[in-house]
Amino acid sequence: MSIANIVAVMGAVATFLFGMSTMTDGLEKLSSGRLENILERLTSNVFKGVLLGAVVTGLIQSSAATTVMCVGFVNAGIMRLQQTVGIIMGANIGTTVTAQLLRLGDISSDNVLMLFLKPSFLGPILAVIGIIFYMFIRGGHKKTVGQIVLGLGLLFIGMNTMSTAVAPLQDIPEFQSIFTAFANPIIGVAVGAAVTAILQSSSASMGILQAISSTGVVTFHIAIPLIMGQNIGTCITALISSVGASKNAKRTAMIHLFFNIIGTIFFLLVLYGGNALFRFPFWGSVMNMGSIANLHLLFNLACTALLLPFHKQLVRLVELVVPGDGEERELSVLDERFLTSPSLALEKAHEAVAQMGEFARENYQLSVELINQFDAKKLERLNETETALDKLEGMLDNYLVKLTDRALTAEESTKVSELLHTLSDFERIGDYAVNVSESAAVLHNRGICFSAQAKEELACLTGAVGETLEKTLACYHTHQRSTAVQVEPLEEVVDMIAADLKNRHIERLKTSECTIELGTQFLELLINLERISDHCSNVALRIVRLTSSKDDIVRIDSHAYMRELHHGSDKEFAQYFSQYSDKYYAPIRQEEE
Repeated sequence: MSIANIVAVMGAVATFLFGMSTMTDGLEKLSSGRLENILERLTSNVFKGVLLGAVVTGLIQSSAATTVMCVGFVNAGIMRLQQTVGIIMGANIGTTVTAQLLRLGDISSDNVLMLFLKPSFLGPILAVIGIIFYMFIRGGHKKTVGQIVLGLGLLFIGMNTMSTAVAPLQDIPEFQSIFTAFANPIIGVAVGAAVTAILQSSSASMGILQAISSTGVVTFHIAIPLIMGQNIGTCITALISSVGASKNAKRTAMIHLFFNIIGTIFFLLVLYGGNALFRFPFWGSVMNMGSIANLHLLFNLACTALLLPFHKQLVRLVELVVPGDGEERELSVLDERFLTSPSLALEKAHEAVAQMGEFARENYQLSVELINQFDAKKLERLNETETALDKLEGMLDNYLVKLTDRALTAEESTKVSELLHTLSDFERIGDYAVNVSESAAVLHNRGICFSAQAKEELACLTGAVGETLEKTLACYHTHQRSTAVQVEPLEEVVDMIAADLKNRHIERLKTSECTIELGTQFLELLINLERISDHCSNVALRIVRLTSSKDDIVRIDSHAYMRELHHGSDKEFAQYFSQYSDKYYAPIRQEEE
């Protein structure tokens, strides 16, 4: 085999992998979250899960992507661990679609229509159509469609080039001896798993195996352990995505791994044991692209049929392997049957709003940690929690709107209004925490950081905002007025610190002690942190109103109540303001002096 052939193989593999990546990315963009919503909602039983997993994976051409979605959903509390089993099994079936497309390379006919379907002919045509859509046609999803078609064209071009480039290998004894070694099931599985783990795509490694089959050295007993290993190797993506996630998210990734390992061990024992006893006539049969694609499909169907009846036992197995509390962050149950009892429905809605507050607090803490030390896993966790928070907000909105159609007392109507306003505040706090994390990401990606003085100033501000949020959630959980009245003095201290830090930073910009780039991010952080405390103030004020007597000014005119607080007529407010000012603002003033 000449150097030119080696270079051609490398280029063909690169083109094939790029085409695979381009097509998959385009398909995921085109789904625009719709596939994720389908997965969330239509997994009431394991059989539906298998079907959905197969369809979704067939559409986006990546079992790893489907499994990673499941890991993210479980981590965010949107989906339960048990719901993912069927989807993961179905994903292994859906990923066989690519191999079935690539088998078109086996077409050999003088018929013009059949010739058109050959990758050597179809690939360049699809690439041309795709690049026209991608570069020259604007509007709607045309660019994304172009990306998908271009990716498919490159996939076929790379496949055809690979088949041509590896053809000389069939005459090299060393190459044949290497493939003969893969007949050892342990070596074959290990190599298939390793190649797929490196490529992070079983479809890609399957395509390479199909291309090599054109040399005539791939027989059944060589192909089967390689295919089994490829199924195991594709689990690496989900396992990586579960690092740093909840225990149930880790268990989701482990379900994918154990499903493939158990299926591989079972069928290796059946096939190799059966061949030892009965000498299967197909054992040494040479495989082509079509037979490899069919073997891949048959193996995944057989694994699903084998383990589907034991899906509950599979869940128990991963719970034993990953022991401890599942930390399953399920969203609060808002069953419509509760609506027949408005008092019970309001209690459940209150629990759900309180959960939104906990999600918002978690994201605030993560965002502050990201400012101090960036961690991609923490950012991923934050984004997943934000997804859960948004999901819960939508559920609560719909639930409370349905509740208003019932016959409610005046007190219950007031409670509904309070819940709607509070859930909006918690959702906004979550949004501002995301904004803080985005500033942290900008600092990390650009390799810039604040001065030591700016970091100390931010630490005082984030500490004050953090305590404001803690007291807000505490008073919301307990409805204690004594805790709620501490929030507004803290919020006032936050406003005072933010205003002072803004002036200081502008002065540093004027004297060139700070760059424009850093200054922009610092001021952006001040704005978002201040707004978090504003929404905390809104929540606490509602608790103060609910726990006050009917003739109290806060019940009559909350704006007048706030004006009185800020003009020094409330001794309790002044006492707390002084206390929190000494705690958070005094250290900043001391640095200045």
